[in-house]
Amino acid sequence: MEYKDIPTKADVEGFAAMRQAGCVSIYLPTGTTPPEADRARIELKNHLASAVRALEKLSVPRDRIQAVQAEGELILEDRDFWRYQSRSLAVFLDGDLAQTFRLPNRLTTACEIADRFYIKPLLRALTFPQSAMILALAGNSVRLLHITPDRPPERIDVPGMPRNVADAVGLDSVSGRSPDGRIQGSEGHKVRMLEYVQAIERVLHPVLVNSTEPLILAAAEPLAGIFRGAGEHPRLVAETISGNPEDKTDEELAAAARGVLDRLYASKVADLREAYEARIAAGTALVDLSDIARAATFGAVESLVIDIDRRVPGAVDDETGVIEFGDDDEPGEYGVVDEILRRALGSKAKVYALRAEDVPGGGAAAAAVRYPV
Repeated sequence: MEYKDIPTKADVEGFAAMRQAGCVSIYLPTGTTPPEADRARIELKNHLASAVRALEKLSVPRDRIQAVQAEGELILEDRDFWRYQSRSLAVFLDGDLAQTFRLPNRLTTACEIADRFYIKPLLRALTFPQSAMILALAGNSVRLLHITPDRPPERIDVPGMPRNVADAVGLDSVSGRSPDGRIQGSEGHKVRMLEYVQAIERVLHPVLVNSTEPLILAAAEPLAGIFRGAGEHPRLVAETISGNPEDKTDEELAAAARGVLDRLYASKVADLREAYEARIAAGTALVDLSDIARAATFGAVESLVIDIDRRVPGAVDDETGVIEFGDDDEPGEYGVVDEILRRALGSKAKVYALRAEDVPGGGAAAAAVRYPV
């Protein structure tokens, strides 16, 4: 059994490529308190029983059903696992693979059984991860914090991190004249602050180089400007938590950072809608689901926006992309939007999972295309 918190794009693409009879995908809301975890555990037990019955109805081999059931029961019995939960839990079982994700987004409950995994809800965590790093930078201190939606902020120990400006430049104090007498006053202080920032960047690089999370700076001027101008920070958010971070607790910085993330994501959604509306008007974006399915089948989708909550029962032809809509979901079937998503991921399209009111065109999906099909 493999437990993970936030899925990577590679995780989602890997699930999208899997095709095998008896794939079980379970989503359920959880919580961080023991009563919430107990309710979620009971709900998972009920979903697992329902999945076993559906697998039997689909005539999946008995040994595979038993393997799915055994893996599910291992999760149910893992008390340490249930002690640490987030807002939602995703469980994937097929008799060979067993994997969970503790997700920061509030998702609706679902139990899907088909010849492929139901992956659409995972995309919400990739679109809006709700986690970030905070660099709280002051002349006399520096902290690196990691925040997630439901847990207290965590301080990250960074080896070699200077304690303050003086520590970074090897002086007892940065006030007044340096030993050689050449740097003094406000200009000299700014030079030392730049050296301080450069020392911080050197030790931060190994920590942040593989991070996919936004970096939020909490600092007052001139340190904020010096840090932003000292190097390239691909994931550094434009908005700064202003003021001296020494006046704020870790919890206060985390609360301020979550507000920064909310505004960042709202801005991204607005920009995405504007870009799509322009492409729809120009004829290079599609809003009709049948057109989108065909484009996804032939690898023409450049980017895809999907309604995270809407289900469209039916199937998509493997060769032509023609949709056969269904009246209702039945065991063994999969959603049309999820299959479009799967094919778009297979051609390396960017995918955004949004709420209904944010999807351009107001439908279940919208797609920008590389070429007409």
